[in-house]
Amino acid sequence: MNSNWKDYFSFTKKERTGIMMLVALIGIALIIPYFFPSVALPDKATIDAFNAQKAQLEKLQQGRHRSYDDQRNNYAQIHYEPGNDQQAVILFRFDPNTVNAAGWEKLGVNNRTIHTIHNYIARGGRFRKPADLQKIYGLKKEEYERLLPYVQITVDTAPRLIYNTAGRKEKYVKLPPPVVDINMADTTAFIALPGIGSKLAARIVNFREKLGGFYSLQQLGETYGLPDSTFQLIKPRLQCSSIAIRKININTADANTLKQHPYIKWNIANAIIQFRQQHGNYRSPDDLQQIALITQELFQKIVGYVTVE
Repeated sequence: MNSNWKDYFSFTKKERTGIMMLVALIGIALIIPYFFPSVALPDKATIDAFNAQKAQLEKLQQGRHRSYDDQRNNYAQIHYEPGNDQQAVILFRFDPNTVNAAGWEKLGVNNRTIHTIHNYIARGGRFRKPADLQKIYGLKKEEYERLLPYVQITVDTAPRLIYNTAGRKEKYVKLPPPVVDINMADTTAFIALPGIGSKLAARIVNFREKLGGFYSLQQLGETYGLPDSTFQLIKPRLQCSSIAIRKININTADANTLKQHPYIKWNIANAIIQFRQQHGNYRSPDDLQQIALITQELFQKIVGYVTVE
């Protein structure tokens, strides 16, 4: 009998090794929690505070949207299109051959009709007289009647009939193509010019936006990828209207803002900032001429795009 209970407490070498390893693992498992702090779940008060802050932020954001909408409504209290969520419409004189998408939107034309108009112009179509506007598919009669008094076609491109001495129609005379305003035209208007494709048109518009507007026709010729031969070909068909150039305040702008302008490279932007830090704010844009890196030629190019307000 004694030998039987001793059998239960006698182990082989492998069993003893296994028991020691098991004990070691249990000990490690018990010790590990002391080295890693437990993650406490947020209590109800913390969750309620978070939800309150979230609701407050959403309310603030909605207030900003309402403020922005109020500003738009105050600015555009000219006409309201019934049945279109009371969308404000700004009526102004426009040339349907050159007005861009933003202009059509201000006039109250929906996006689908704007797309139809641009496709019509891109295929070579032209509005030769104000009444041609009613030919646009999707433009409602009331919209046409509202816009008609404001249509102002810059150049009459309608071919005219020449009559012979017998009073019979003899031939058509094609008048000069319409002039494109480089400060107002969109990509569709530029694509209509000879030698200008969609990529070049997009580059011209992008270059204009980065500059802040063109102040001369010659600037369009600086567009990357535009051959001089093409520019000279289309130049007679271009005009540059006088607009409010978007300017950079050199007393407040940082180097990153300055270098975004196509005429201001990084070294020039850094020099402008260094001069301001050493001598104080600029009193006028002419002070830029005191910077050694800014040549007279460069100054003449950038002076129209900077201010000291």
